[in-house]
Amino acid sequence: MRIASLQPSISIILDRLGRLDSLVACTRYCLAAVPVLRGRPLTIVRDSWSTSVDELLAVRPDLVIASVPYRNESLAAILKAGCPVLALAPHSLADIEQDIRLIGAVAHASDEAEEIICGMRAELCDVRRRAAALPNKPLVYCEEWGKPLIHSQHWVRELVEVAGGVFLGEPGAVTTAEAVAEANPDVILAAWCGAGDRVPLEKLVRRPGWDQIEAVRNGQLYCIADELLNTPAPTLADGLHAIASALHPDAFGTNGGIRALDRSRTTPTCV
Repeated sequence: MRIASLQPSISIILDRLGRLDSLVACTRYCLAAVPVLRGRPLTIVRDSWSTSVDELLAVRPDLVIASVPYRNESLAAILKAGCPVLALAPHSLADIEQDIRLIGAVAHASDEAEEIICGMRAELCDVRRRAAALPNKPLVYCEEWGKPLIHSQHWVRELVEVAGGVFLGEPGAVTTAEAVAEANPDVILAAWCGAGDRVPLEKLVRRPGWDQIEAVRNGQLYCIADELLNTPAPTLADGLHAIASALHPDAFGTNGGIRALDRSRTTPTCV
């Protein structure tokens, strides 16, 4: 099976399955998500949104695997050219589990896929159990984009709830700085798509009314690395631990991939 991966989540899953040898092409974002790919003789192609028929046919894949966000026109053109496409569109943690199973099946690694899923579920159960014993359920605003302000994905809401929080707003919906300020969340998590861990927290606090939000006043305004929350892959388990650390620092300690705002210097500092 010769696979072309058009999203980092797919390459991460293949890595966890032990099937990176099946990859013949991937995106430059995959190289960042799975550094071991940098030393392999792979063709670098564009992602699910901007890929072309010509660049994919040149590597002769048996299967192209795409994931949201993608353009239906691009995928339809690839199919019309005779190249099979598996297009994934997960919304929930259950969807992500199913996608892991699908990729495991086409990569002849179904047993490994079930092991990955069991491991993810064990992490969820452990955090849920620990969070359930805590007395408070903080209100949490999760931001996937800053212009306009967009609430994080549905699966992020699930992770927040597992970590013992209450998700503010509707997943994926557009909101405003004023609406967030009025809701007065206890914790703010910013994980902008494509921004890595570089969300400018010092600029967020300048939004109208944000200096009076409980989260800002109590120093619970955080950036969580994009790949930990926005990539539908097993790495969401690391995102869950980052969320738990932000919501309940005394109970869960500190974790990698999370930064907090140092109000005394008005610049982000590592936690």
